[in-house]
Amino acid sequence: METLHSPLELAGPLPVAAPSGRLRGRVCLVVGATSGIGRATALRMAEEGAAAVVATGRREALGLSLEREIRHRGAEALFLACDAARPQDMEAALHRAVARFGRLDAAFNNAGFQERRAALADQDDAAYARVFDTNVRAVFHAMRHELAAMLAGGGGCIVNNTSVSGMRNPNPGLSLYGASKAACLSLTRAAAMEYAPRGIRINAVAPGRVVTDMMLGSGIADMRAVAAALPLRRMGHPQEVAAAVVWLMSDEAAYVVGHCLVADGGFMAS
Repeated sequence: METLHSPLELAGPLPVAAPSGRLRGRVCLVVGATSGIGRATALRMAEEGAAAVVATGRREALGLSLEREIRHRGAEALFLACDAARPQDMEAALHRAVARFGRLDAAFNNAGFQERRAALADQDDAAYARVFDTNVRAVFHAMRHELAAMLAGGGGCIVNNTSVSGMRNPNPGLSLYGASKAACLSLTRAAAMEYAPRGIRINAVAPGRVVTDMMLGSGIADMRAVAAALPLRRMGHPQEVAAAVVWLMSDEAAYVVGHCLVADGGFMAS
């Protein structure tokens, strides 16, 4: 039987990172916002002074709950039910967001999917399609529409959620996930070079072992041993990745373009 672990057990107490108005007045979007890092980022955007936060996701009940929480933190909020892997959903979501708030200043593309753990020869076309449709194709379609909105508004910034698995695959049996995240990182860097001269900064964040539903469902038998093996001797909280995303979107990162900010507790350096 799989052992259930709490964030406190695996990641320790949540470090305090006081907001400082980094996104004051901006209209922000999170694609894949109903749980984990996406949810934490949407809430952090509101705490950092965003004028509005648009959240998308497939789970409507969770999305509407998040919408209420965003408003409670002082920002306007809009949840849009959306399957990021469906191009028509992304186009409709971006159209509605801009129609409602007039512009788009910042976007975090967070939707992700991880296949069932198995050797490559035991994976099938359906697994490949779902992983790459969610982790690469969906980012491509989201960026197309985000870029159009930002160009019309005079600029903006985009952050894509990749993974340390796209740089150094720590997960035997998850080769499709690692390959898709490497592709997402390459797409991020190429787009960053194209759009930096046009006033849009594009970067990526690469989380390591973070306590999310995806991490807890990845098939690792002893999560406590994984946490203890990291240089910080703990996993990360989704809120810690959210803080990194918000910093990349802020004016404090105005000279950061095409960069992948690794938030991994020292995994890549060890």
